Amino acid sequence: MLVRACGEAGVRYLTLFAFSSENWRRPAREVQLLIELFAHALETEVRKLNENNVRLRVVGDLDRFGARIRELIRRAEDLTRSNTALNLTIAANYGGRWDITQACSRIAQEVAAGRLSAADIDSELVDEHLSTHFLPEPDLFIRTGGEQRISNFLLWQLAYTELYFTTVLWPEFNRDEFQRALDSFAARQRRFGQTGEQVGKANNA
Repeated sequence: MLVRACGEAGVRYLTLFAFSSENWRRPAREVQLLIELFAHALETEVRKLNENNVRLRVVGDLDRFGARIRELIRRAEDLTRSNTALNLTIAANYGGRWDITQACSRIAQEVAAGRLSAADIDSELVDEHLSTHFLPEPDLFIRTGGEQRISNFLLWQLAYTELYFTTVLWPEFNRDEFQRALDSFAARQRRFGQTGEQVGKANNA
């Protein structure tokens, strides 16, 4: 439903937090069910995504998943690689701290190898080494279920993202609820460090 609603609303990028790096701490049976659900979705939903011109990518520390899931991810990404209507990214075994840490590690390796110097390191370089380097910064973050935290999701990328919290549980988050989130977003003034007056003048220029 949400993928279809995004397409109808003109949303080009959608990122879903499917499985966090902290979810491994849950009871073993629950973890297994989450992984089986993820595998089932990869097996049954990818064809529909492809038919609807949706490109699927998965980000996160995928090495911890078994060979079967990694192969399903590879096939799904290959099948949908040329699609252009919507970019759907699934964050699986993902954590914002992990993402920043792995980016720093990769940059440090390049400095040690002499391909970069410490003076080359800036926010743009960090962006390029994040697992989400192919995505623009998010405009809107939606958290369902009454929780009012971002739970280690896209910590670097959410710097200027508008946050929307709802008590509606994810299974009940339907088209109407999604529209409420979009309406809330549309009513806000995004300043990016500027004053409201500056933004108003730029919009009216």
